[in-house]
Amino acid sequence: MNKMMFDELLASVEEMDKIARGELKAGRVTEIAEPAVQAVREKTGLSQMGFARLIGVSKRTLENWEQGRRHPTGPARALLRIVDADPQSAIRALHS
Repeated sequence: MNKMMFDELLASVEEMDKIARGELKAGRVTEIAEPAVQAVREKTGLSQMGFARLIGVSKRTLENWEQGRRHPTGPARALLRIVDADPQSAIRALHS
């Protein structure tokens, strides 16, 4: 790595550190909308228990998501987006 590239990388890391400490605002922030879990479930026509079984979580977890006490992350969030986009195809795929 040449000196110019190293200096650029170092400046970038120092900027990241300032943002993390709150000394500098991030130049760009990407926000991803939180899935409306209850609305997604209602699109399927399933009960809480049936939907929880379908996506592989406990009924309690689903209740917490629907009531805003917890929020789906990672694969669960991705799966909810898939179910939201095409509920019937997702149900067929997950039931097979």
